[in-house]
Amino acid sequence: MDTDILIHSARGIDDFVVYLGASLALLAIFISIYVWITPYREIALIRDGNVAAAASLSGAVLGFAIPLAHAVAQSITLLEMAMWGVVALAVQTLVFLVMRRIMPGIASDIPAGKLAPGVFLGSVSLATGLLNSACMTY
Repeated sequence: MDTDILIHSARGIDDFVVYLGASLALLAIFISIYVWITPYREIALIRDGNVAAAASLSGAVLGFAIPLAHAVAQSITLLEMAMWGVVALAVQTLVFLVMRRIMPGIASDIPAGKLAPGVFLGSVSLATGLLNSACMTY
């Protein structure tokens, strides 16, 4: 009996590998696009110990990953999951662009290491990701 359960569970490993690979690819694409659209180089700033950049980018990554995880859990096909992943990517990109309009100094504040704008941007990104995830009901 335990062998039957194990065999049944193992049948899903191929789907797991495909969805995990696709999710990680979407995450890498998101990070690449996000660091490309920002006027500062988050990775270099983070390597130099800039906590504002780390908070900002971490919030954006989590704000993308949460709805992506929801899409993985709820989608019936890989294409559907990828479509919702693209929606999550677009929403997070839009969050940065809107926040840059609302707080024009953010483009210089984060590289300068001003923590408050970085934490705020990361928090707005995370909150938007949670809302985005909740709206993905189908």
